[in-house]
Amino acid sequence: MAQIRHIAIASDHPGKSADFYKKAFGFREVSRHGFDPAKPDEAPRPCTVVLTDGHISIAFLKLGKDQIGVGLDYTGLHHIGMVVDDLDSWTGHLESLGAPNITTLVDMPKTAHTEIKFRAPDNVVFDISPSPWPGAAPVKPEDMAQPRKQAAE
Repeated sequence: MAQIRHIAIASDHPGKSADFYKKAFGFREVSRHGFDPAKPDEAPRPCTVVLTDGHISIAFLKLGKDQIGVGLDYTGLHHIGMVVDDLDSWTGHLESLGAPNITTLVDMPKTAHTEIKFRAPDNVVFDISPSPWPGAAPVKPEDMAQPRKQAAE
């Protein structure tokens, strides 16, 4: 079973959004990228702030490239991330269920966490990764096994 370890939210200003969640819920900041400390009111493209509750990584993103076909001005839930044991076998499994692969490892920036995005029913975007995101809890390898396909009824 894959395990949820990541939520990504598209934001106009990831720093200000992250500050709200830290104050509101006590989340801890894991990393901050792309900001100029001398200009705290500016949020250039791309920039990111990653928080954690100790279990799930929550990334606030202002992307430099539209990864999921919603435009760069989109704000709100961007995608959720699952940790899996093998990207290739899970990719085949997900595609066999009708989930189109919308990004590959080639599409990811070289400094980004390793992940591949898919589109699920209801237009929900999710990604799979062979390792937890920074700030996310570890996953036991035996808990990441692919579900068995059920016989057609």
